[in-house]
Amino acid sequence: MASAPLPLEASPIAFGTDGWRGILGVDITLDRLLPVAAAAAQELAHSAPEGLKSREVVIGYDRRFLAPELAEAICSAVRGCGLEPLLSATATPTPASSWAVVERHALGALVITASHNPPEWLGLKIKGPFGGSVEGDFTRRVETRLEAGGITVPILGDPQRFDALGTYVAGLLTKVDTAALAAGLERLGLRVIVDPMHGSAAGVLPALLGDGARSSGVISEIRANRDPLFGGNPPEPLAPYLQELITAVTASTAAGRPAMGIVFDGDGDRIAAVDERGRFCSTQLLMPLFIDHLARARQLPGCVIKTVSGSDLMQLVAEGLGRQVLEKPVGFKYIAAEMLTGEVLVGGEESGGVGFGMHLPERDAPFAALLLIEALVEGGVPLGERIDALQQRCGGAAAYDRLDLRLPDMAARERLEAKLAAAPPSEVAGSPVLEVITTDGVKLRLGPSHWLMLRFSGTEPLLRLYCEAPSQARVAEVLGWARQLAEGN
Repeated sequence: MASAPLPLEASPIAFGTDGWRGILGVDITLDRLLPVAAAAAQELAHSAPEGLKSREVVIGYDRRFLAPELAEAICSAVRGCGLEPLLSATATPTPASSWAVVERHALGALVITASHNPPEWLGLKIKGPFGGSVEGDFTRRVETRLEAGGITVPILGDPQRFDALGTYVAGLLTKVDTAALAAGLERLGLRVIVDPMHGSAAGVLPALLGDGARSSGVISEIRANRDPLFGGNPPEPLAPYLQELITAVTASTAAGRPAMGIVFDGDGDRIAAVDERGRFCSTQLLMPLFIDHLARARQLPGCVIKTVSGSDLMQLVAEGLGRQVLEKPVGFKYIAAEMLTGEVLVGGEESGGVGFGMHLPERDAPFAALLLIEALVEGGVPLGERIDALQQRCGGAAAYDRLDLRLPDMAARERLEAKLAAAPPSEVAGSPVLEVITTDGVKLRLGPSHWLMLRFSGTEPLLRLYCEAPSQARVAEVLGWARQLAEGN
């Protein structure tokens, strides 16, 4: 997807579904970032749970251009609030900062990242003392502090650094028997090819599975080097950006060693996969597998949480195993809120974010990758066969795709959003609309495992079109219809 022309003016500072993001040099500048970091740090201290005496704020960053330098700069802003910044020694996946917060009982974390956004973007995520993203009430208080214009003066100094990546890897090794996973892959003749998309999760999964798995070829990586341009595409785990991985997987399978591709987004909190036949598997297909493995094989307790853009297959698998399903708006913070208040087996988004009740209340793609490998070793068959069996058990296969449309500007987005809210379509590509769901955006139910959803990005003038249907041809037809609707606005 081509980058939009640079705007001439910065957008107002506002937090979206997970942090404040914008274009580096326009929206994200040092002059704007320092007061945002200070306000966030002050709010972390002010909102700290009773009894939490720590003054530490973990500072993390990804591999984007200037991310390490800006992370060190915001240490000065945190220090100016009378707090103690603790800076990661290297770029790390965002869940590594969340892990450090919980392990160290820190106030929270500030992470310099733009996650899966295009290469010219950067941003700031805020993690609370529980290790997950802070809620909307918290970020609104941060915005209020900024509007009030409270004065803090950054204090220069050499920040205390720590091995956030090593601490995170060591923590995950206590959660899963990775030696058994490597041995299981070897026994089944399965190979794992990891694509971190040049992002900060590079090296994590090979480190977890160990030197033996690397030397035997059980696990390997592509695109593991730092590239702030991410090869010219957003570091988002979507099929159009994964041709190198798909080619590597299918070549391995054709050579007699079935492979699975695992892909992480730019900051390592989203996951997707490629099965042995080269089929792209988003969390629309991975979530049902997680549900089946954790509920049936591991027999762990808890409900299942899906977002409104999630596949019907998630609900079918969960209900078939006697699990309650909760449907939430898009945004992992809604899933994390349930994890903090109730017993959750697994919660996930269509876009690749998955969290587990026995882990952090946060998306953690490397941990999800370990559980995905565990599910395949337990089932004894490659990913594609396992997913096909699940679909047949629940009424047959369905197809899914998502299309992102860049709108001319935010004004065009607002016009289309108002039109859909006032008069949603009563028919879609020849099928009557049976139900209109407005949990998040507009979801038009057309039948079992057949729906279209239109939702606007919280950070860009983008319209996201989601469709699930009985066949790939029908998905393409419905998405084409939706595209004409949007472009004719």
